[in-house]
Amino acid sequence: MATIRKRNNKWQVQVRRAGQVATSKTFKCRTNTAKWARQQETAADRGELSVDLSPLRKITLGDLVSRYLEEVTPRKRSAVAEKYVLRKFRAHPICKKSLANITTSAFSKYRDERLAVISPSGLKRELVPVRNIFEVARRDWGIPIKENPLDQLRLKFVDQRRERRLKEGELDRIISEARKCKNPYVVPVILFAIETGMRRGEILAVTWDDLDTTEETLRIPQSKNGYSRCIPLSGKALAILESLQPVSERVFPTTANALRLNWERVKKRAGIDDLHFHDLRHEAISRFFELGLTVPEVALISGHRDTRMLLRYAHGDTKVVQRKLGNWTYTT
Repeated sequence: MATIRKRNNKWQVQVRRAGQVATSKTFKCRTNTAKWARQQETAADRGELSVDLSPLRKITLGDLVSRYLEEVTPRKRSAVAEKYVLRKFRAHPICKKSLANITTSAFSKYRDERLAVISPSGLKRELVPVRNIFEVARRDWGIPIKENPLDQLRLKFVDQRRERRLKEGELDRIISEARKCKNPYVVPVILFAIETGMRRGEILAVTWDDLDTTEETLRIPQSKNGYSRCIPLSGKALAILESLQPVSERVFPTTANALRLNWERVKKRAGIDDLHFHDLRHEAISRFFELGLTVPEVALISGHRDTRMLLRYAHGDTKVVQRKLGNWTYTT
């Protein structure tokens, strides 16, 4: 709010806003004083005045990290991994700087240092929670940070998106070797992943209560993006579930580590080196599109809320496309 006072036949005006530097000016004319005050108030409302750095000088980046670790991280599903990343980051000298001295330039130096020991994509993952710390501080904690210093940080990295799909005969070899595992859930988990496009963690968390045999649907109460969804089940997916005997609350009562170890053994025995379990999700989504499902229909199953991310998972089989082209005829 503007404060206007008359002193020695002149008019003095001052505009203050929390978190912004107070600005003032003196005029001979009362009209000009009021006009300038309105302009400055408008600029203040838009956040265009200089940021008041005095509160930021009292807080270090390490203080923000510690508060975030205490208040925000424990509520996340990825709490264990995030604690490890942020505690390691907090030990770096950059966290001793006050927020007044934390700029994009400061993070540029940090970036160059880290790129000497980790990959660009690895650094990008590390900086995700750090970027969020600044957003939480601005939005929820009322700390007058005008801009997120990581928004303008450039990270050049090679696009490592995977386009791996199952090659001819690979699934048969995988299932053949998986049947040799002592764990009876390896085969049904692999087949269920291909039929549903579900993530490994989602599959292992499925309970019998999530299954609706009447509607032939499966409820996924919690996914990676934090949203629940209900997906339709194919005949093969239903057959897989019907082949299992309920022995516990969970449909697939095995651990993520047990599945991971068995998956690696199966790949080794099958002579396949470059296939990740997550590639089965790529395979499933690509098959959904090849079946003719629309983008919204595939998104309903996969849980993607961003079309761009969904299309990154879809990689058409060139042989399938060639067959379609071969059957296509032009009519006038």
